[in-house]
Amino acid sequence: MVSLAHVPDIAARGLTIGYNGVKVVDKINFELAEGQAIALIGTNGSGKSTLLKTIVGLLPQLGGDLQIFGDKPGRNPKRIAYLGQFHTSGFVMPLRAADVVSMGRYPRLGLMGRMNAEDRDIVRQSMAVMDVERLADAPLRALSGGQQQRIFLAQVLAHRADLLVLDEPTAGLDVGGRERYLQAIKDELCRGASVVVATHDVQDEAALCHQVMLLAHRVVALGPPDDVLTPQALLETFGIVIGGDQKRFTVLECVHPHHEHR
Repeated sequence: MVSLAHVPDIAARGLTIGYNGVKVVDKINFELAEGQAIALIGTNGSGKSTLLKTIVGLLPQLGGDLQIFGDKPGRNPKRIAYLGQFHTSGFVMPLRAADVVSMGRYPRLGLMGRMNAEDRDIVRQSMAVMDVERLADAPLRALSGGQQQRIFLAQVLAHRADLLVLDEPTAGLDVGGRERYLQAIKDELCRGASVVVATHDVQDEAALCHQVMLLAHRVVALGPPDDVLTPQALLETFGIVIGGDQKRFTVLECVHPHHEHR
């Protein structure tokens, strides 16, 4: 029997993804270990969101093998925090910002569970990380798009998940919000969480990641950022030459890593 300590958080082998039976990307092969991050980078419609939705079990895989914590996708909702796109459109009831952040605790509490003092403290801490404490009593729909994005990122942090699955998490954020998000992800990785993030950012977000996957309806390249983010690979992915000096990436090292009980 294989020790659970050696089971990757995500293992994809020959994976084919798509929707409504239509293939978007095939031959996806990668593993993601505890405390590591992978960035999915590509144009709109390249398969990034489809892969994220397949990982969390919102879309069925069309072929190959995909395991999350050694099990089928969708089997471990308590351990996974997902931030998709267009999330505000589903909120038709008037909710306070603090109520939305508190929802991050619900997968841990269960259907009939009630928040205790520790849960409320985690919600407050998560709101502080994203600097939205002053918005706690504000109606969600009264907030700007950037403020709403901070609220939903705080919800993800409140989950205290083992795996964070994030679809363009910096969309709408100002400089301050972006910096707070990047620091929060560093802290989550040092806590022992793993992260999958779909992004267009080939600089700051990629710099946090141990692996980068370039997608263009196929896997153009996969590996460490320094090896993958080359002018030729980016040209194949985006169809244009992305200028600027070649950045050297350093894998995040935690000074005092603390891996909570999984």
